[in-house]
Amino acid sequence: MEEAKAAGKKLLDAGFEFDIAFTSVLTRAIKTCNIVLEESHQLWIPQVKNWRLNERHYGELQGLDKKATAEKYGDEQVHIWRRSYDTLPPLLDPKDPNSAHNDRRYAHLPDDVIPDGENLKVTLERVLPFWDDQIAPALLSGKRILVVAHGNSLRALAKHIEGISDADIMDLEIPTGQPLVYKLDDNLKVVEKFYL
Repeated sequence: MEEAKAAGKKLLDAGFEFDIAFTSVLTRAIKTCNIVLEESHQLWIPQVKNWRLNERHYGELQGLDKKATAEKYGDEQVHIWRRSYDTLPPLLDPKDPNSAHNDRRYAHLPDDVIPDGENLKVTLERVLPFWDDQIAPALLSGKRILVVAHGNSLRALAKHIEGISDADIMDLEIPTGQPLVYKLDDNLKVVEKFYL
């Protein structure tokens, strides 16, 4: 949480003010969002929490130690699952007790929408409707937005916003705790991008 405090302070020191914050329904993102907003003196702004900003679902690999997973499947296969744009990991059985199908945060969703495993392509397909329905309209109405999410949901957004190719997205790293600023034109095209 020290990274979140530092990020909030950077935003405060740089004079960033927000009208709305978007985050996932996962606890670590919600906590991070609250800390960033508190440190930047903006905890009072509205927050929209949505499952579409959740981290990529790693299927059967979800929650497993990287070392143990590599021992079971091999380093190369694990690397392919983690970094490939369109290779799916082994899917988690929806009846598994750890499945999102059994989590009340997703009780309002149809079963066929709840992910059982995702690659970055599927993550992008999940994130894009939220961009289209919530983020883009907020930006087009002149709102200054903060998005606090996860490595892969942020990579998916970056791919869309920047027009990054399927091949190049595999190499994109978005460091944690480093505010990434996009300045967009009236057509939501990137004018400027930088880290604080």
